[in-house]
Amino acid sequence: MQRANIPTFNKFLSKSFSAQPLASFDTQRISLYERNHPKNDDNHTNPNSNLRHCSPASSPHNHFLPNIKALFVDAAGTLLSPSEPAAQVYLRYGANYGVSMSEEEVLRRYRAAYNKPWADSSISYVNNGKPFWHFIVKETLQNPSEDMFEDIYEYYATGAAWTVSPGAVESLERIKNNLGIKTAVISNFDTRLRKIMHELEIDSLFDHLIISAEVQVEKPNPVIFEAACQAVGTNPENCIHVGDDRRNDLFGARDAGCWAWLFGQDVHNFQEVERRLETGNYFESLHDDE
Repeated sequence: MQRANIPTFNKFLSKSFSAQPLASFDTQRISLYERNHPKNDDNHTNPNSNLRHCSPASSPHNHFLPNIKALFVDAAGTLLSPSEPAAQVYLRYGANYGVSMSEEEVLRRYRAAYNKPWADSSISYVNNGKPFWHFIVKETLQNPSEDMFEDIYEYYATGAAWTVSPGAVESLERIKNNLGIKTAVISNFDTRLRKIMHELEIDSLFDHLIISAEVQVEKPNPVIFEAACQAVGTNPENCIHVGDDRRNDLFGARDAGCWAWLFGQDVHNFQEVERRLETGNYFESLHDDE
């Protein structure tokens, strides 16, 4: 697995789009995206309403089957899931520092904190993500000590905090080795993701790991998908992305010209991802093949 070449990516931005600094470029692109794609999924204007989710936004009239050469995979919520609920983790570590809250209260405060606007930067995860997660833990546990925060933060940097989607390892190995399809992770995550994937022994399944904290742009901004296409050396129309978030993964990928499957709807596990890629059944129900 290779690290995204940040200088090359910045050069790519200035050459392909403009000479603007990355922060300025990102702000304008995401602002335009927000205007065209409201958070309410029901209000999203779908340029490919007559096609399945895997239709590329850049080609609303294309009905041909794609020639997929690269598979992009979302991390948290798709490839990885927390080993235990966040509220339980916070309370377990908080108990060592005298925290006395109900699990329901912790969950409520956690969700409220996570949904609050993050004004310190244009993206949530900068480098190791500590400022953002310090804010979340502080809002959730009501001004925890620095030691308590570090305990929680370091726990989530370990492989033990995460579970790999059942069957993903075997399917991704066959997709990469037998089908010859390039693979990459595209994730809104901080730099701990590399350590997590290494400890879980799944980093070798991917040719590239595109982390928002490293490329300084987050999904649903199409730029992060364009960075992945550049990394694998493949055009967007030859790439397909799998993720569980309709806005970040589905709409973001399609706005970059990639194809996309919504995890939990178009595909429910990685065996189904493998099956679609192997059979070329990108659109129809997989049950029709049985």
